[in-house]
Amino acid sequence: MDVSGCSPERLKSLAVLVALFEELIVLMELKVVGQPQWHVFPEPGGITGLTLLAESHLSIHTFPEHGFAALNVYCCRPRVCPDFPALLARHLGAQSSHVRELVRGVKA
Repeated sequence: MDVSGCSPERLKSLAVLVALFEELIVLMELKVVGQPQWHVFPEPGGITGLTLLAESHLSIHTFPEHGFAALNVYCCRPRVCPDFPALLARHLGAQSSHVRELVRGVKA
């Protein structure tokens, strides 16, 4: 997902991003493996986060100076898709969310 028009303060808030990941994990019934990893860049930078899942991974890269975030929800099994635009508007203040879904699978 490419998320634009976000609140710069929310994109710099580790607590906001942790809450976003926690909600995604619950809504999509994902299984976390190990501890999430977060890197907070010095001003004016944002945050990069990664959570390893039994299903694959969640990752985010935020760019508060541009009001932009790139979010990846990678799952190797079909999952219920939450209303991503509403979720991102609520957590990040996003005005625009471009969601792309790539269907992947092993061809036997």
